[in-house]
Amino acid sequence: MNFIEALTSKGQEAGFVFTQEQVEKFNKYYEMLVETNKIMNLTTITEPEDVAVKHMIDSLLVYDAKRFPNKTLVDVGTGAGFPSIPLKIYCPSLKMVLMDSLAKRLKFLEAVITELDLKEIICEHIRAEDAGHKAQHREHYDIAIARAVASFPILAEYCLPLVKKDGYFYAMKGSKYKEELAQGEKAMCILGGKLISCEQVKLPGLDDGRAILVVQKQKNTPAKYPRKAGIVSKTPL
Repeated sequence: MNFIEALTSKGQEAGFVFTQEQVEKFNKYYEMLVETNKIMNLTTITEPEDVAVKHMIDSLLVYDAKRFPNKTLVDVGTGAGFPSIPLKIYCPSLKMVLMDSLAKRLKFLEAVITELDLKEIICEHIRAEDAGHKAQHREHYDIAIARAVASFPILAEYCLPLVKKDGYFYAMKGSKYKEELAQGEKAMCILGGKLISCEQVKLPGLDDGRAILVVQKQKNTPAKYPRKAGIVSKTPL
């Protein structure tokens, strides 16, 4: 099965129907990802069907039709652009910032953004710990998302300082989400967040216990958070 066949058929199984323009953009992104991956370590997943399901469709599982359209969103630790680029292709009205600490990954993403002619989406070369103390980022976004970045308590300290009051933080987690959630209760409370849902999600053909943890920002984050780079990951809240 080639990439386009896998994307359309497996996408439909997961509840997503794509326009021809969206399919073309997903395919272009896939081609750029695989080609660039030959010279830069972006992903270990390169088979067409695997990329379609485990990267593209998996990224879309976080999509929330009630909260995402026309909102500002920051993707913390975006890596090769997941989940933000697939979300932008699927929901063009999202205004996005792709945040990562590695400049060469962002250079690749800037090329993707240009090639796909995506609007209102920019890359920021900055650590989340530093962004959380910058006026242009702190408590600025309607939504923060993170996928395959760190454990939930650490993610909460990276992401919640970036979310405005009454906004949302979406953590895309694997099979150990229950343990991570229990470990992150204290961090959520300190940082001003409250869990409002834990949504189990399933990819076509896989049953590996994925979940989306949805946290609402109910209070402003105390000024001392996030702590400095290194401290957050070494001594989680």
